[in-house]
This record gives sequence, structure tokens and C-alpha cells, in this order.
Amino acid sequence: MKYRHIEKAVFISRPNRFIADVMIGGKKERVHVKNTGRCRELLREGAAVYLERSENPDRKTAYDLVAVEKLRDGLHPLLVNMDSQIPNSAAEEWLKRGKLFSEQAVIRRECTYGASRFDFKIEDDGKTSFLEVKGVTLENDGIASFPDAPTERGVKHIYELIRAAGEGYGAYLLFVIQMKEITEFRPNDEMHREFGDALREARKAGVNILAYDCIVKPDSIVIDKPIIVRTEL
Repeated sequence: MKYRHIEKAVFISRPNRFIADVMIGGKKERVHVKNTGRCRELLREGAAVYLERSENPDRKTAYDLVAVEKLRDGLHPLLVNMDSQIPNSAAEEWLKRGKLFSEQAVIRRECTYGASRFDFKIEDDGKTSFLEVKGVTLENDGIASFPDAPTERGVKHIYELIRAAGEGYGAYLLFVIQMKEITEFRPNDEMHREFGDALREARKAGVNILAYDCIVKPDSIVIDKPIIVRTEL
């Protein structure tokens, strides 16, 4: 996935979850944050951030904050894409390249199943599969984890995937880790134990739990390599 009109800035503060103040071109600018999560470990004063300039002249904010250089003590900054809207688009590109199903698979976005709407429905070689995508921006010492805040919606999606697997559909949960330098993925049980328990139940029920890192540049993100998923307590 490619962005257009990327510019570098310096993060100052985040008055609320929707906006941030940055320094760009020698002046203070208020920008839209494309991630409503907490992201406290990412958006720290003085961090370099990357903004996509909007082409809509009527917007209240001229920029979207899409990536940040995560400050890590004693280590080089880690470039993290924190755009919560981009993982689905990156996943669609990845699927169409035949990375999980065949290149002939029919891929549809936003399809209803039961009481949920899954990110993707895939028809391939006579079988129907559902795939849900979760973007991951939380990292600590090379270990990525999800969620960074309680997510009842995420738990609901997992149990719908368990139901789909039980009815003979293919069921996939894809964690798109929006950075490199990751050694493994784990559920964030300290933040939301219910999500971790649901993930463990899903694995036993035949839901395919996948995690992939990404090649991240200031103006692009591409799903890259599989990452080990550890769900045990």
C-alpha cells in the first residue's frame, strides 16, 4: 500500500485520541491521528512522525498522522505504521498475490456471517473461508502483542470464527504487525485476558491464527514474513 504526499514532522502532544499537535516546517500544526488506540509507547514528545497531506481543502486538518519512529532506549528508532485503516488494504493486496489462497480465489471485503461482519470472504477451489484482520502496533523487546486496549468486538469476532470453523468453513485470523524486527506474537493477556482466552479456544477449534510482519517505509506498507504465534500462558 502506498501513501501520497508524505511529510516528516516532530510529535509534540496528543490532546485527544483523534488529534495530535506536531511541529512541521518550523510551525505548530494540528493533525488527525489515524489510530484511536492509546499508542502511548509510540507517540512520545520529540518522536519523528510521518504525515500524509490531504487533498481535501475543506478538511479541518490538513494532515493525517500515519507512521512514527518509535523511540527505544539504547536502540535505533523503529519505524511503525500506526494507521488503523491500512491493514485491511495491505491484506487485500497480499491475498491477491496468492500468499494464502490461489491467485484465482474470489476475494470479497466486508461480508456478513452470523452476527458479525468479517473483513474478507474468500471463495477458492469450491471452499468458502472467512478472514478477519487485526492491525498490531504494540511491541516490547521484539514481541508484538494485541490488543493495546480491551476489545469486546475482537472477542466477538473470534467466537464467530470458531462458529464458522465448526460449520465447515475456513476460518482465519490474521494479525498484521505494522513494523519489522519482531520475533514472535502473543495475545496481550495483561490488557484483556478474555481476548487471549478466546484466541486459545479458537486455535483448539481449528481457526487458523496467523501473524505477519510488514516492510514499513514512510510512504508505504507491505505484508512480508510470517511470525511465530505463541498463545500459551
